[in-house]
Amino acid sequence: MPQIAQLPSHVADLIAAGEVVERPASVVKELIENAIDAGAHSVTVEIQNGGMTLIRVTDDGCGIAPEEAQTAFLRHATSKIRTEYDLEAIGTLGFRGEALAAIASVSRLELLTRRAEDALGTSLALEGGVVLGQEEAGCPQGTTMLVRDLFYNTPARLKFMKKDAAEGAACLAAVQRQALSHPEVAFKFLRDGKQELLTPGDGKLRSAMYAVLGRDLALGFLPVEGSGEDITVSGFASLPTCCRGTRGYQFFFVNGRYVKSKTMTAAVEQAYANQKMVGKFPGCVLHLTVKLNQVDVNVHPTKQEVKFGAERQVFSAVYYAVLSALGADKSRPAADTAVKPVVEQGSQTSLPLHDFTTPSKPAEPSPLPVERPRPKASPAVSQPSSTRRAAPAVPPPMAKPASVERVAPPPRVTAAVPPAPVKKMPPPPPVERPAEREASAPVLVEEAKQETPWRMVGELFHTYIIVEQGEKTLLIDKHAAHERMNFDRMQAQDYTPMSQRLLSPVVFTPAPEEQALLLEHLEELDRVGFEVEDFGGGSLAVRSIPDYLEMGDVEAALTEIAGKLALTGTTGAKERRDKILHTMACKAAIKGGWKSAPQELERVARAVMSGEVRYCPHGRPVAVELTRTELEKQFKRRT
Repeated sequence: MPQIAQLPSHVADLIAAGEVVERPASVVKELIENAIDAGAHSVTVEIQNGGMTLIRVTDDGCGIAPEEAQTAFLRHATSKIRTEYDLEAIGTLGFRGEALAAIASVSRLELLTRRAEDALGTSLALEGGVVLGQEEAGCPQGTTMLVRDLFYNTPARLKFMKKDAAEGAACLAAVQRQALSHPEVAFKFLRDGKQELLTPGDGKLRSAMYAVLGRDLALGFLPVEGSGEDITVSGFASLPTCCRGTRGYQFFFVNGRYVKSKTMTAAVEQAYANQKMVGKFPGCVLHLTVKLNQVDVNVHPTKQEVKFGAERQVFSAVYYAVLSALGADKSRPAADTAVKPVVEQGSQTSLPLHDFTTPSKPAEPSPLPVERPRPKASPAVSQPSSTRRAAPAVPPPMAKPASVERVAPPPRVTAAVPPAPVKKMPPPPPVERPAEREASAPVLVEEAKQETPWRMVGELFHTYIIVEQGEKTLLIDKHAAHERMNFDRMQAQDYTPMSQRLLSPVVFTPAPEEQALLLEHLEELDRVGFEVEDFGGGSLAVRSIPDYLEMGDVEAALTEIAGKLALTGTTGAKERRDKILHTMACKAAIKGGWKSAPQELERVARAVMSGEVRYCPHGRPVAVELTRTELEKQFKRRT
């Protein structure tokens, strides 16, 4: 029978070290946190070979007393807490007293430290956690930690280390997070003798973001401020057009500590609902300040996971702070007129290409396909039913006026280009048509809220509205803008769609999963104007449809709605309704490629210029700006 025996202390130390020191980046994080707790104003981190052969962290903090130098490397030796009651309100980054002991047990470590009141400093050498010697030494105020040959005595851990480039990148990421967490501290990071990061330490988060994220990305962030119920939120969040394909640009800090919080992540992404593109994630650098006794940081070995005493209050604080910042922003993306070389395959010729996209991300095909005119509605559709629904409180969706002339659709794109996802948006209220104007006459409008009057100049490609305002020109995507107008109107609680009863129902057979989803959500479909019932044999009968939808689009619309219901899964009713409204808003919107009446274009332009519409429900900008200066540069009028 196996005998139970206590492990030797050095073996227990190696096991414990594995919880705190996973890789070189863990060492960097722990040593930087100790430096910040020591009151450092500048921290320099140097690594070689990804941190495996050398990690040097130098700070100008308070230093360590000579008589306490060896004690600092004992397990559970700390200056941060004294009693169990201190755990209820932890205000320092470190507090367990495990980091230095864990690092020393798996490396060869040297310590140089001096306090301001001491004439000489202290030099201490350890190997595998064993003290080799201590002596006086001349050194500047502060502390320098040299960690060599990490995991030299734990080959089981050493063989799992990644390449030097990967480990070095993780060390840099750890320094970047600390720089964003404490902008008042100047950080310098050197890898194999080359400087890769330098922050000013001026206390401004924007400055730290410039150094860490880069100028282009930092310019795509909005300031965020909010407070309430002993919770303060501050920092920056990205514009909807600057969202990225991963959550790698989301940084959350609680009382100055970098954390990973599902609550804060969900709050931020909920604030971007119906404003960002599908598959994109917002970026942010958010600092949350709460009472120390309202957050528990002692729930994970790395202290990167925390538990809040009031999760709902934290969610609300972050959500409304970000939502308020997005709502207050009235800026529009500028047209990128930078000349980019295009090299043809197999040729040395370079041609300039002017790319009119937002400067914060590379050009990509518009997710909105050019929709072609549809045939007129079938005569089988009767007049809108007056008995099934009451008349809406808002004006009914704008029908296609007889004066709107449809042009031939553009030539069909070759199969090499996959179809883009269809946009969705509700029908907009009709506008009172002024007397018929000449289509070529520009519309001059002076908004009371606008300092600079604007005028609608015309339309480009039957898709983009051209507006002149002062020294800039705006190109407005009429479909995307109209889609947003529809969606906002459909989201209103008092919105009641106009529904038309079909003389002959539309019968179609969807996939079994789609049929089940549609039958499960008949109430949601009824709210947007559909009357659907089971026709038997796996088929569905559609007896009423929204008045802006044509019979030929019924099957496609319901199939698309079923696909969105499948993606929403078990989410709330609001999320499901929003997904349905995305589709209906798109179906009701003016289509790109259609020739629209000046009155229609003016109404869309007015909504955009007033700031009512800025992004489509998928996060695409509805307008881009081109300044007179940039235009004159293209014509070489100025340099």
